[in-house]
Amino acid sequence: MTSNRPLLIPSPRTPDSHPAKPTMDVSENPEPNTSLNISSSSRRSLSSSSIQSKPSILYGSRGADSEAAASQKEMNDEDVRMIHINDTHERFEFSGNSIRTTKYSIITFLPRNLFEQFHRVAYLYFLVIAVLNQLPQLAVFGRGVSVLPLAFVLLVTAVKDAYEDYRRHRSDRIENNRLASVFVNNHFQFKKWKDVQVGEIIRIEANEGIPCDMVLLSTSDPTGVAYVQTINLDGESNLKTRYAKQETLSKLPEKDRITGLIKCEKPNRNIYGFQAFMEIDGKRLSLGPSNIVLRGCELKNTHWALGVAVYAGRETKVMLNSSGAPSKRSRLETRMNYEIITLSLFLVVLCSIVSLCAAVWLKRENDNLEDILFYRKKDYSEDKVKNYKYYGWGLEIVFTFLMSIIVFQVMIPISLYISMELVRVGQAYFMIRDSHMYDEASNARFQCRALNINEDLGQIKYVFSDKTGTLTENKMEFQCASIWGVDYNGGRGSLEKDQLEHNVQIDGIVLRPKMKVKADPDLLRLLKSEKDTNEGKHVHEFFLALAACNTIVPLVTDSSDRNVRLIDYQGESPDEQALVYAAAAYGFMLIERTSGHITIDIQGERQRFSVLGLHEFDSDRKRMSVILGCPDKTVKVFVKGADTTMFSVTDKRLNLNIIRATEAHIHAYSSLGLRTLVVGMRALAASEFEQWHSSFEAASTALIGRAALLRKVAGNIENNLIILGASGIEDKLQLGVPEAIDSLRTAGVQVWVLTGDKQETAISIGYSSKLLTRRMAQVLINSSSKESCRRSLEDAILMSKKLVNVSGDEHSIRGSSGDGMSSVALIIDGTSLVYILDSELEEKLFELANRCSVVLCCRVAPLQKAGIVALVKNRTTDMTLAIGDGANDVSMIQMADVGVGISGQEGRQAVMASDFAMGQFRFLVPLLLVHGHWNYQRMGYMILYNFYRNAVFVLILFWYVLFTCFTLTTAITEWSSMLYSIIYTAVPTIVVGVLDKDLSRMTLLTYPQLYGAGHRQECYNTKLFWLTMLDTLWQSVAVFFIPLFAFWGSTIDTSSIGDLWTLSVVILVNLHLAMDVIRWSWITHAAIWGSIFATWICVIVIDAIPSLVGYWAIFDVMKTGPFWLCLLAIIIAAVTPRFCVKFLCQYYSPCDVQIAREGEKFGNLRVSSPVQIEMNPIMEHPRR
Repeated sequence: MTSNRPLLIPSPRTPDSHPAKPTMDVSENPEPNTSLNISSSSRRSLSSSSIQSKPSILYGSRGADSEAAASQKEMNDEDVRMIHINDTHERFEFSGNSIRTTKYSIITFLPRNLFEQFHRVAYLYFLVIAVLNQLPQLAVFGRGVSVLPLAFVLLVTAVKDAYEDYRRHRSDRIENNRLASVFVNNHFQFKKWKDVQVGEIIRIEANEGIPCDMVLLSTSDPTGVAYVQTINLDGESNLKTRYAKQETLSKLPEKDRITGLIKCEKPNRNIYGFQAFMEIDGKRLSLGPSNIVLRGCELKNTHWALGVAVYAGRETKVMLNSSGAPSKRSRLETRMNYEIITLSLFLVVLCSIVSLCAAVWLKRENDNLEDILFYRKKDYSEDKVKNYKYYGWGLEIVFTFLMSIIVFQVMIPISLYISMELVRVGQAYFMIRDSHMYDEASNARFQCRALNINEDLGQIKYVFSDKTGTLTENKMEFQCASIWGVDYNGGRGSLEKDQLEHNVQIDGIVLRPKMKVKADPDLLRLLKSEKDTNEGKHVHEFFLALAACNTIVPLVTDSSDRNVRLIDYQGESPDEQALVYAAAAYGFMLIERTSGHITIDIQGERQRFSVLGLHEFDSDRKRMSVILGCPDKTVKVFVKGADTTMFSVTDKRLNLNIIRATEAHIHAYSSLGLRTLVVGMRALAASEFEQWHSSFEAASTALIGRAALLRKVAGNIENNLIILGASGIEDKLQLGVPEAIDSLRTAGVQVWVLTGDKQETAISIGYSSKLLTRRMAQVLINSSSKESCRRSLEDAILMSKKLVNVSGDEHSIRGSSGDGMSSVALIIDGTSLVYILDSELEEKLFELANRCSVVLCCRVAPLQKAGIVALVKNRTTDMTLAIGDGANDVSMIQMADVGVGISGQEGRQAVMASDFAMGQFRFLVPLLLVHGHWNYQRMGYMILYNFYRNAVFVLILFWYVLFTCFTLTTAITEWSSMLYSIIYTAVPTIVVGVLDKDLSRMTLLTYPQLYGAGHRQECYNTKLFWLTMLDTLWQSVAVFFIPLFAFWGSTIDTSSIGDLWTLSVVILVNLHLAMDVIRWSWITHAAIWGSIFATWICVIVIDAIPSLVGYWAIFDVMKTGPFWLCLLAIIIAAVTPRFCVKFLCQYYSPCDVQIAREGEKFGNLRVSSPVQIEMNPIMEHPRR
């Protein structure tokens, strides 16, 4: 071997070929790891593990299998695009670089917006009503008046949509007009981003954004490395490394004419994969994801970079991924559709009654129709008597039916939809402003990203939670290490006492790690005074592996002291950061990394190591390795990875006692909740290295099966390892997590934890978070075959049944909250789920999980997380919520009914895909138990109230029709009919829906069982709907018949009694609402009493206009005594039955909320003794 040859060879993730239809991709984000590709004299680049496109989601399938199959597909001419470098006049047509995220243009806004709005069936209903009223034969109201309600709702929504689209248009204009330096006519000149074309060479300066997806040609770094920040693409703030090919490094377009051909895959959404090759100067160079920088990234820590555009505009990966989370619809709104259908049928019944009665009346009065009052066929208004147009008995009945629909149209409350939207906006405002859900550490407020499912937060039955970064802080701290069979855990003591800081002085400047690490005194002694012993050498190799075997980039930042600089270790993996900080604390400080070497200060001595090769972590090997050329001319391979894969590649001749001791320490660390990694190494002979190098070269340039070949090459070098030891890293629980989980379980919410961590670590976190208790019987399913899974599930089901039988009656046990379901905790691993999900065993798993109070899934892949959520969601009617912080949680978040993202250390992909976002897991308690309860209670009541409010008005019109020969004339003016749902009664509904609180925050948090009201659907159910309709029927009878009998035989005109009915029904429905308000404020008072006052004003104004029907009627009727007596009698008669029923129900059969409310009012609630209130049992709903 020629040791002086710097073989700097990359081994990044490798992509497989993509199917021809990228729109069907089902993306599964791989575990984040920095793609560090090292270059060499025969530099080759590899692509990354591709995310496979599948015709359907198979949650239990192994990713490796599908990946290996897909990687066999060769990239042929039909699947590629050919790009001529620096030649934009080619015959191939590509997309321009202009982007457009707007939905509308000036021309398309009106038709497209109306088309989208009329997806709501209720809007189509009102459109038909308005059209029918335009026909002369059916005109009941004025033609303009009949259109106004629908036009108002459409206008409000259109204005909102137009404003949102204008903001998008403005953002697009700013983005498209940004400037980029493009090589045109033999020199660089500025062009607007929208004018950049595929094939052009672009120069990017430091801290500038990337205008399009481009392949790197050269950078300011001599080795071709460039650092990019992808926070706008995937939400991750850590820097990532990208590389230019060695063959293009020295080419500058101003001096050398750069020509060539790039053949790359067609545009697709996979931001982690890229497969292509470049033909330049007669050479064919392989290109991978480490050679491409994507639009949306920023160039960092690199002075400049040159690249050629390969994807532009809407074909860039960021634009192909710009479709947000799938639209979700509120369960309450979905349920509301059934009641709307019921009301529609009721409306048809009313119209049928009117038309049938009209048919009978027309037959009976057929001989008198010419002169009978209200229906005469003769027109005597002029000297010459004419006949009104009469269409015959049959058509008159049809017209009567259609006119009835027009008159009774408000039975379906069109204002309900816009009221719901406004209420949700108000609820979201108060959730966002809630200081109890503000995270000071990250300065992050609660985010409400989906306004249409606020009320679903009050009905959550299952919570599926990630562990790392969701329950824990994802801020890793090195705690202890096992080195050569010796456990060094003395650093797990006092934080201030044992923190260690190591300094390095270079040219008068002191370099210091940004973070401090707790130190073990025995390790410090070994490193300082016994480094020449065998034990000291092993410790030296261990920390050298921690400092070198990673993809961390050291960045030097300023500090408050001008003579001190801080080293900030940037990397995609928090585990790697913790290990590098630990190595620095013990005197192995990584101070420089390039594509060809790393520099480590070892106990004050700077040493330079050549990076000869690097195999990154992948989910199959679960290891990563780096090949170093050491200063003593030796070549060593350092490997770190999961214990499950590391011990299988150890040197069998090694002392077994050391391996067993290391395994015992790992088990002990895992039991303490620590994350563990095993570290190994071995020296490479010259022949071994040459063999690896040639194999790697062949694999890296292969176009068929590249990923599988690279895994095989890595496996060949990662064997016969000497186990140096293992590390223990602590990922602390977030503040308040145990209390939050306890509150949720007390509320009847089942918490399932889905994590990729090993089983021991997950169990330990389960105990510390109070998810698991010592009284629980644990069912562990770790099976490696389908038959074994079947037997394990059947045995576990039998055991859970026995435990329930021993505890007592199953129904009573499952009816209680908290731990009462059963004392069984199910713990299952991802390997078992491979055989269970998407098979007939799913039913058995669900049956078992349904009998357990806790479910803990370990070693699960991202799609398996979504599969677990789907398992529950498809088999119950219960609401599901998924919460996570990383890209691997996106599929789970989107699968659940409600998705919550944590603004954590793993970027913002989970937040961007979520419905709600917050800073800490503990905020889930006030979100669900407080705001969720309030939102559900308010929305449920508001929907029922809107049904009641409109139905009572329609029934008054119906009673009047029965007394006017079924002619569908109305005593209530058409203006009052239109304003009834807009001005007279709309505002109080919205105000109460936003501000009312049935219970205080303290009560809801003190007694989590109150959340069960949502599980039992106490605020909105079929029984409540029909009781409301019965109450509506009685109130309509009182409103209509009391004035009718009071003025029977008098000379009062229809307009006067119509005004009385209008005022009485408005006063009644507002008093009805006032009876149910719990928390009064000045806004509530102003809305309710102000609406009544506004109604009086409107009626007076309408009757004061001479051109309108009923001129001066209100002034005439208000002079009479019966008018005021009728108002009083109507209110008393209509409200009394409701008041009595409410009193009897709350006195003899109160619900939990009513008991708690009484306790609040009379001061009987005691925070210290919540057992004083006996809550209703939390019952299970039937399976779907």
